[in-house]
Amino acid sequence: MRCRTPYSSKKERKENCLDNAIIENLFGTLKSAMFYLKKIKSIQELKDEIHQYINYYNKDRIRLNLKGKSPIEYRTLYYQKII
Repeated sequence: MRCRTPYSSKKERKENCLDNAIIENLFGTLKSAMFYLKKIKSIQELKDEIHQYINYYNKDRIRLNLKGKSPIEYRTLYYQKII
């Protein structure tokens, strides 16, 4: 099965549709949180909301599979060899 992408890039390995799974999940979550719940009135407001959501997604969102930590907290503790 060949993946459809809007761009082409140099690849060192065979293309795999599962490569996009993480970003597709983020886009789906972002769309659910913003598109269906808010009325965006301008492009700048959309940019600001996306920026705020990405900061929340990476810094504040608590994940049970990360031992109750946010992604940033977990990564910091992991590299300090605490976890």
